[in-house]
Amino acid sequence: MRQSKLRAVSARPWLLLLCLALAATAGVMQARAQPNSIGFISIDCGFPGTTSYVDDATTLPYAPDAAFTDAGENHNVSSEHVTPELPRIYRDVRSFVDGARNCYTLPSTLAVGLNKYLFRAAFMYGNYDGLNRPPVFDLYIGVNLWKTVNLSSSDPAAPVIAEAIVVVPDDFVQVCLVNTGTGTPFISGLELRPLKNSIYPQVNATQGLVLQSRRNFGPTDMTDIIRYPDDQYDRLWTPMIIDAIDWLVLSTTEKVRNIYDDLFEVPSKVMQTAITPRDATSSINFYWNSKGSSLGYIPVFHFSEVLQAGAGVVRQFNININGKRFTSHDYYTPRHLESGYVYGTRPYTNQIRYNVSIVKTDTSTLPPIINADEIFIVISTTNVGTDSEDVSAMKAIKAKYQVKKNWMGDPCVAGTFRWDGLTCSYAISDPPKITALNMSFSGLTGDISSAFANLKAVQSLDLSHNNLTGSIPSSLSQLPSLTTLDLTGNQLSGPIPSSLLKRIQDGSLNLIYADNPDLCTNAGDSCQTAPQGKSKLVIYYVAVPMALIVVALAVLLCCLLRRRKTRGLADVSVKPRDKTPTSLASMAADEHRLSSLRLENRRFTYEDLEMITDSFKRVIGRGGFGYVYEGFLEDGTQVAVKMRSQSSNQGAKEFLTEAQILTRIHHKNLVSMVGYCKDGVYMALVYEYMSEGSLQEHIAGKRLTWGQRLRIALESAQGLEYLHRGCNPPLIHRDVKTSNILLNAKLEAKVADFGMSKALDRDTYASTNTLVGTPGYVDPEYLETMQPSTKSDVYSFGVVLLELVTGRPPILHSPQPTSVIQWARQHLARGDIEVVVDASMGGNHDVNSVWKAAEVALQCTEQASAQRPTMGDVVAQLLECLDLEKGRSANESFCDGDDSGSATASLSHSSAFVTGRIFGTVPMVETGPATR
Repeated sequence: MRQSKLRAVSARPWLLLLCLALAATAGVMQARAQPNSIGFISIDCGFPGTTSYVDDATTLPYAPDAAFTDAGENHNVSSEHVTPELPRIYRDVRSFVDGARNCYTLPSTLAVGLNKYLFRAAFMYGNYDGLNRPPVFDLYIGVNLWKTVNLSSSDPAAPVIAEAIVVVPDDFVQVCLVNTGTGTPFISGLELRPLKNSIYPQVNATQGLVLQSRRNFGPTDMTDIIRYPDDQYDRLWTPMIIDAIDWLVLSTTEKVRNIYDDLFEVPSKVMQTAITPRDATSSINFYWNSKGSSLGYIPVFHFSEVLQAGAGVVRQFNININGKRFTSHDYYTPRHLESGYVYGTRPYTNQIRYNVSIVKTDTSTLPPIINADEIFIVISTTNVGTDSEDVSAMKAIKAKYQVKKNWMGDPCVAGTFRWDGLTCSYAISDPPKITALNMSFSGLTGDISSAFANLKAVQSLDLSHNNLTGSIPSSLSQLPSLTTLDLTGNQLSGPIPSSLLKRIQDGSLNLIYADNPDLCTNAGDSCQTAPQGKSKLVIYYVAVPMALIVVALAVLLCCLLRRRKTRGLADVSVKPRDKTPTSLASMAADEHRLSSLRLENRRFTYEDLEMITDSFKRVIGRGGFGYVYEGFLEDGTQVAVKMRSQSSNQGAKEFLTEAQILTRIHHKNLVSMVGYCKDGVYMALVYEYMSEGSLQEHIAGKRLTWGQRLRIALESAQGLEYLHRGCNPPLIHRDVKTSNILLNAKLEAKVADFGMSKALDRDTYASTNTLVGTPGYVDPEYLETMQPSTKSDVYSFGVVLLELVTGRPPILHSPQPTSVIQWARQHLARGDIEVVVDASMGGNHDVNSVWKAAEVALQCTEQASAQRPTMGDVVAQLLECLDLEKGRSANESFCDGDDSGSATASLSHSSAFVTGRIFGTVPMVETGPATR
């Protein structure tokens, strides 16, 4: 069989065509550093002035770049490279001669969160500097390497395009050019396009994709580059011109639809053309070469049947890469006028060349086709940028004082690029935070910026020897970590704020303020000028109130010691670990709140608890509230005693919240409270004893059958449904997770730990300004809006249900960090139910029951809360799952063992059609690629 070959035009004409697609100008408007109405940001780098222009081909406005960067200088390309056809974006550049790193700051155009964006940067050297030496430099998105831009081997008049799809976690993102010593970095244009979070599923918080090629097969006009408005995301689909001797172009004028939950949303105009071999026995063969990527390549192939097949006409084919099957099933059949795709999830690595072969099956009456393809290079985005609040604060400080240091890009980026004057802390699981800021001798003028008060981790702030005026802002006293504030040698005036004086009194702050002639040392009505010294002075403010506080604390301590002595508690096993005394006012407030509860439950003294727990002999658990001890009441009833830890700042608040809730809720699937203790500084809650511990322990220990897991899920759901529908006002748990679902001796499930719960004070949402919950379980909508709802509990329960199905934790760490939701969704979309199901169950389950439970879990974990079911709906669906599993168990008692294998195979086959109905796909691909 003759092997057909694709023939592409040379590189330079293609690049010129790309220029034509970014067509020239018409009309002007005022430039703004803001996205347009569809969220696009389009920048002509180096374009002078303050006016924007509209691109003729796309009708998109392109703005000058002055509002996005404060470095570099504008240049025009050499006149010898300017032609009437050259788009305006390539006629000028911004060049960065000074500094090793120079950056553009772009605002995020979506709500803050883990959002996907397409970034595109354009470069045309055009001998703008007259040196005839095109450079090589690095390009970064945030703190992660995008690619190395190598213009040294290209034609000076040939544009180079860099495109990447990444997740942006903050409300801004920076694109940085880094000088690597091989020429001066420059840029012609920069574009940002927001994407749906559902498309390009290979992109997540730790992995991005860099485009190597995106081709449209079938156009007969080499200038027919498809982009916005035909492509709503403004992707560039370049035509792949073929040899008409070997290839036949298929086309249609009818619309090609993107089916439900499409993962790529290729525009209809791209999918309306395809190519096929003229020789019906031939295959389609092409390749891509490796560019040395260590993380590998991910291909995406797009197919649609553009011709109406007649009776008995079949088009079936397989895809092979380097001789290995890309699809796991027997064949792939494109759908008529519907976009389909086959894509990779696991990168291809360690090959110099990747040969793609699309081969018809033996039963196919038609040769293979292809409409379009995309080849991506995988990049890591695991490097975490500086804490977003710190970045915003430093941006405001930089803007206010017009700082011209090397303050470009991420402030705490490791190595030589960290901003001058900063000290940062670096933790494995948290973003870097600024711990010290030295801006002494920096020529600062004006008042002290309020932005300094947003550096929550800063310990040392040095603003000495500048020309700062005005008063000292009291907001600086709210910096929890600040220990040293140096304001020496400025022109500050007015009194020192009383809040700062209090910090000085308690020894938590060292304030240095010498050489500020108009600064006063007291906060009263009269203002005395600060005394001047020969060196920096430290305020030591000692007054009568301080003495009174000391006396009060001494009296309180004596009272507590006397009380302990009279009770004979000199050597108890549970003692407060926090040495900070509890205030009398706080204790009185807690006592008042407890008395207002009108608790019907038994009230225990501390001595009672000591007797019940045998001097706190056996620890059976530990949480944020404190330790949990085993105990026995006088009648022998076993109980669990949760003691509040004095070292927990939230312990008292959570104790009172949980005590309030447990007095008014009663349900068989909620842990019940036997009593409580509020005895001086000691607080405790006494619960019914759950002998089998938490669900988390059982999942980790692989000790549950599928039937047991379903019953536990159902009972937990019933408990949550009661909170949502049976309580008035409804309650949101806010910390649903496997460790908060407890099991008794009969393996009956009960939801526990209501310290984070909150009542709905409106119809749908609870009012809160504090984010609570456990990573992996937190509702992304709650994370974004700070407004929890009952659907927030539904989301968390969906994660619990996935844990029961898969036996895996909420966050997976191998081969790379990802959520169990994303992992399960990808496998289930391919029909890989047996990969998803916990192997420890040994296949002893009804596959349809598991399928339905997994589908319920995915419904619960939809991104938008409106698309999630209620807990009542979840209960109803879990009852159906349990009925299916019970039916299997009943049938097995009437079947011979020899028939069980065929029965399982039949159910597995039928489950594929369930997947097709729910996910809009037929499972075709093994681990790695997926098809539609």
